[in-house]
Order: sequence, then structure tokens, then C-alpha cells
Amino acid sequence: MKELLSGNAAIARGAFEAGVTVATGYPGTPSTEILENLARYPGVYAQWSPNEKVALEVGVGASLAGARVLVAMKHVGVNVAADPLMTLAYTGVNGGLVLVSADDPGMHSSQNEQDNRYLARMAGIPMLEPSDSQEAKDMVGLALDLSETFDTPVMLRTTTRISHSQGLVELGARREPARRPYRKDAAKYVMVPAHARKRRLAWLERQEALRRYAEECPVNVIIEGDDLGIVTSGVAYQYAREAFPGATVLKLGLTNPLPAELLRRFATRVRRILVVEELEPYLEEQLRALGLTVEGKTIFPRHGELDPVVVARANRYNAGPPEAAAQAGEALPARPPVLCPGCPHRGVLYVLSRLKLTVMGDIGCYTLGVQPPLAAMDSCLCMGASIGMALGMEKAAPDMATRTVAVIGDSTFFHSGLTGLLDIVYNRGRSTVIILDNGTTAMTGHQDHPGTGRTLLGDEAPRLDLEQVVRGLGVRRVVVVDPYDLAAVRKAVRQETAAPEPSVIIARRPCSLTVPPGPAPRVDQAACTGCGNCLRLGCPALALVEKVAVIDAELCRGCGLCSQVCRTGAIKEGDGDRA
Repeated sequence: MKELLSGNAAIARGAFEAGVTVATGYPGTPSTEILENLARYPGVYAQWSPNEKVALEVGVGASLAGARVLVAMKHVGVNVAADPLMTLAYTGVNGGLVLVSADDPGMHSSQNEQDNRYLARMAGIPMLEPSDSQEAKDMVGLALDLSETFDTPVMLRTTTRISHSQGLVELGARREPARRPYRKDAAKYVMVPAHARKRRLAWLERQEALRRYAEECPVNVIIEGDDLGIVTSGVAYQYAREAFPGATVLKLGLTNPLPAELLRRFATRVRRILVVEELEPYLEEQLRALGLTVEGKTIFPRHGELDPVVVARANRYNAGPPEAAAQAGEALPARPPVLCPGCPHRGVLYVLSRLKLTVMGDIGCYTLGVQPPLAAMDSCLCMGASIGMALGMEKAAPDMATRTVAVIGDSTFFHSGLTGLLDIVYNRGRSTVIILDNGTTAMTGHQDHPGTGRTLLGDEAPRLDLEQVVRGLGVRRVVVVDPYDLAAVRKAVRQETAAPEPSVIIARRPCSLTVPPGPAPRVDQAACTGCGNCLRLGCPALALVEKVAVIDAELCRGCGLCSQVCRTGAIKEGDGDRA
């Protein structure tokens, strides 16, 4: 039986069929739907962890107990999990453990384009790269088998295009492998230096065994063609096949370690070798190190996603430098994301913008506050960075303390904001932190977290109280405000930034997409002067038509912010029509 599945759904299906019983992760585009799908299968325990490091550590514990485990995260999440991952590569596993790294070429929803193929190589763990949904499903089972055979975690690396594209997938039955017994083995799992030195030697021996396996690995295949050779992997294989239908292609499904002898034999069969890969010259550099003459990033762009047009145009047979090729297909006008109508973050960002404060931002919907007309974001580095950066700014320039705030969402605060706030308290800072509490992980699709009172499986859970958590970290000044009340927000921000000690403002209001809309306001056209002050909110439901404010009742969520900023009282709150 076949079913149309996205890559993420196929990975979930593959985990189910391969006997995974424990799955963990943290939501992050493009990986989120893996656990959301996997949680629906019987016999699988799936959970959102507070962050990726904890998710991997929970997965390791389950593996040591003998279960088959899948841990899923986006590419930058692997940075957070890198601490346990690098040592896990030494200790090895018990039950099979596969780590899904969903990379994001083109930065559709990410702050960088890092290529996690290098992280797999640095850790010295096998890495598989599917080129379609069927392979995404099948490679989960292969990854788990390799994990148990070679006593190692295995990375399954996908990209946005694989994660979200759909393809027909042959469904199979679930295997129920017996849970491996746990055996105490301190020399293997307790990484004090004396043990770690021996595990380093075991790790090196494993590298040699994996290199031998790579030469015969069934997912490294040659598709016969003419004398033009293509070496590729992942979704780039699909583009290469379309752009060069007659070429001889070496499709690498296992990309760490690479099959050196297979590559050398391939090189003797073709006249010219093109390496088609997204982002960094990961394959190209290793092929050159083998002494092979190849062409890659002198032809194909090193940034953004590839596609068949880019690949074909970038090839010298078809002319066009990498920079020109990267622009192929970009004739459509840009449609930048904006905060939703009624977004509770908008009121806070509007106040911060009007007060001309320096705003250390974080990862979440509120990062969109960088866009005009709000223009209320000065930085965005990584999860949780806003709080530490505010402290650093204060320590470097004490005069900026009263003019700087950190802004962070509730899910991100639980992910990695707690330690930053503790740093402010411990090091006697006076920074003001604004937690935008909309009661969900909104940007990735409304997933639960420790503050929502529900788990990924839908079970009730203890709901952590933000005020208690913040006070428990030593913050004495804690204020809760409604972000729809601009006067209250303005008052709280002014008071807390002036305070000579750490303070936290919790702006609490549910995400507007999770609650019914309120009554839409209407515009008294006779009173409207067309000043455009309401447009400074950046709300998509507001516009000026012939110098008169117009509210789209279909988009409006009835937050009432526009009526609060209207200088003439032309916007009447809550009595407009809603179709």
C-alpha cells in the first residue's frame, strides 16, 4: 500500500515501522512535523523537551535502557545538543539512536544556513541523506540498524525541501525488536578521562569499520549514463537528474564516511565530474583530498537552495556565473512575513519602538518586530541570547541600562532563557526582561511547552508558573501586563527600566490564532484625518484608502490597539461589522 507523505511524515512512519518506542525533540522548522506525526502512532512515547540538549539526553537514557530512539530537531538545534552528541559518539549506544538534523538552505525560517554535514563529520558518526520521501522512511530503519551494528548514534540529515515535499511511500508493517537488556558498564558510559581515552581508541576503530562499510553501502549507487559524471546527495540529486538527464550519477546516500574507493572507481568511468550539492563544498573538498579533479562551487552557488533551473544555468555548458544562477526564478515580488492581525506582541513592540529603547531580541514571532513600521528589534542571535546580551550591554555601557530591554517568548524562555536571567541576578545586573507569554510555541505551529499544562501526547501536565519561576531565580520585581493595554505596557516599561535592580515584565495574552476574534472596530470617516498613526502598528488589517483609514473586518481580530493610538478618536472600538 502506498501513501502520499511529506518527508517529515515519512520519517515518522519509518520510525514507527522500525520499532522506535521513544521519540524526543524540540519544535523547530523544518523538523517539527516529525514528532507531531510520530506521536499519533501506537506503541511510541513522544515528547517535546524544553530544549534540544535535554531532548538528546532523554533519548540517550532511553537508548541505554535498550529502546530504539529517534531525536528530531532543526539544524541550529544540533548546536544546542552538540555537548552530549560529541561525547555520545565516544560512548556509543545500546538501543539504536538516530538524530534527525533538518537543515534549512535558503533560511526560510532560520537565522543561519549552517551545513550540519560538517557536524556529523566532526562527531565521527554515520550520516544518511535521503533524496525523497521513500528514502526518508527507509533510511530511518537503516540508521537504526547501523546504530546498533556499529555502536554509534547516526545522523539522518534532511533539508527543508525534503522535509516538506510530498512523495509516494510504500508502507510496511511495524517491527517489534526486543528491548535490549541494560548492562552496567562504567568504562563505556562514564566519561571520566581514564575511560574517555580508551573510548577515543574505540571511536577510531569504529571509523575504520565504517569506512569499509561505506564501500558496500546499498544507498550509495551509480546510475549509468554518458561521460559526464555527477556526484551528489540528498535533494540535490533530484535537481541534477533533471538538469543533466544523460549524465552518469553517483548518488551518495551515506555521506559520512565517504566511500573513497568507490569514488576513485567512478572517476575512471567519466570524462568530467561535477559535484552538485547545496551550501558548503562538503563533498567537493573531500573528493579533492582524494586527488580527484572535480568542479563544484566555482560553478554552483554556495548560498541558498538549489533547484533544476539554478543547476542547469550554473553549469558552464549553459553559461551564467553562480551569482546569476542563484537569482533564477526570483521574478515574483517578495512577500515578507508580518505579525498576524491581533498578535499580542504588537502592542509591546509598538511601545518599545515609541520609547526608542534598545531591544535585544530573540527567536520567535516577535522577531518580525524588526520590520518597519515597528522597527523595534536591535538584535537576534540565537535561542535565549537576548537576556545575556542585555546584561553584556549594561556591563559595557552602564548608561545604557535604563534604555535597554531583553525581549523573549515563553517557550524560548523555558528553552534557554532561565540561565541568562540567573546570570543577571548573580552578577548584580539591573536589566529589564520582557517575557512575551502567549501560552504556546507559536512560530512553529502552536506546540506545547512546560508552561502550557499539556504534553505532545495531549496529556495534562504540571503547568509551570512563570512568575514563580522568575521569583525563584531571585528576581524581586515582577510585573504582569496585558499587551492589549498600551497605557499599562508603557507604564510598566518606564518603571522597570528605571529600577536599580533586575526586573521582569510578563506580557500575557494568548496567541490571537488560538482564540476567537473580538468585535471588529469601525472607522468614523468624518473624524479620520488620514494621519496614518494607526499604520505605525504594522497591522495587516489596516490601510489608508483615499487618505481615510480602512479596517479589513475579515482580517481584524478585534485587539483594539488601533483605537488606542488613533489621535482623533475616529476608530471606534468593537462595533464594526464582521462577515
